[in-house]
Amino acid sequence: MSDTPKRTPLYDLHVELGGKMVDFAGWEMPVQYPAGIMTEHRHCREKAALFDVSHMGQVILRGEDIGAKLEKLCPQVFTTLPVGKARYAFFTNEAGGIMDDLIVSNAGDYFFVVVNAALRHQDIPHMAAHLDGVEVTEIFDRALVAVQGPSAEDVVGSLCPAARDLKFMETTLGEIDGVECRISRLGYTGEDGYEISIPETEAIRLSKLFLAHPDCEPAGLGARDSLRLEAGLCLYGNDIDQSTSPVEASLLWAIQKRRREEGGFPGADRILKEIAEGAPRKLVGIQPEGRAPARQHVEIQSFEGNTIGEITSGGFGPTVGGPVAMGYVSAGHGTPGEKVNLIIRGKAQPAEIVALPFVPQNYKR
Repeated sequence: MSDTPKRTPLYDLHVELGGKMVDFAGWEMPVQYPAGIMTEHRHCREKAALFDVSHMGQVILRGEDIGAKLEKLCPQVFTTLPVGKARYAFFTNEAGGIMDDLIVSNAGDYFFVVVNAALRHQDIPHMAAHLDGVEVTEIFDRALVAVQGPSAEDVVGSLCPAARDLKFMETTLGEIDGVECRISRLGYTGEDGYEISIPETEAIRLSKLFLAHPDCEPAGLGARDSLRLEAGLCLYGNDIDQSTSPVEASLLWAIQKRRREEGGFPGADRILKEIAEGAPRKLVGIQPEGRAPARQHVEIQSFEGNTIGEITSGGFGPTVGGPVAMGYVSAGHGTPGEKVNLIIRGKAQPAEIVALPFVPQNYKR
């Protein structure tokens, strides 16, 4: 394994736009551009932002009964996933923890899967080993860009009218200035928008076409993180990991009724037990009072001074206008309105448990 970070097909564009490059999951990625994280964040909430997500793993699954075979690895329903629909999913392990979260799309004669950058080395062999008779192909010749925000439909739709017809979690093949792309209406900001898989040779040219729209500006990893945190969206490695169950992570909405009833996926014993009886802890939103953000691993104490959990993600929420955080608290705690203390640099800072998300989600249903 080389220690040199890899470069996405948009690397030269990031440099041209003044992106501040950092090593992220083994890739050179822009953390921000000259406008700064706050401006990029607000622009995404108010108009549209373009993100490079080419570091994510793009995988094509071909074969018979792919949906049924995937159901043996994930607690989601895929056998009845209609053509042109995408579904949020996760691999679970035998202990009922989350191995990774992913997006699975039914593309008709194949399934299209997007996995997290840092876990592609785990996920792709996992699928290859367990999906008997399914050809698992990671594609390396395509970029992945996200256009997110209330103006995203105009930015993408002005170049590809078919994109306007998609609803949230729908996917299609469409032509953008003569180039066939996979366009999916989804994303990781809480706003309306698209993720678009583009042949790498055309990635910079098409990205510049999006950025030529007066409402669209580039945004980096910093804004991506503050946007997803305000939207109450989990980040793998922070809020969910190999030990976290979907029930603890408040991801029960992502397990369809049939799977809750029949099980038949890794870790089903623990997960179904927690569905029935409750989990020992749960993920909640936390709003610190004052201006000091609470970062990962900050201790959460009850009002009486007992340790009840810890912060998993935290920072400043530009739309909220103050610090926001997510973390786990033990069973018996976590009702919105509950007062807690956060131990920041040895001092107790008052905070309140709040309902997620911090900012309403604006998906086009």
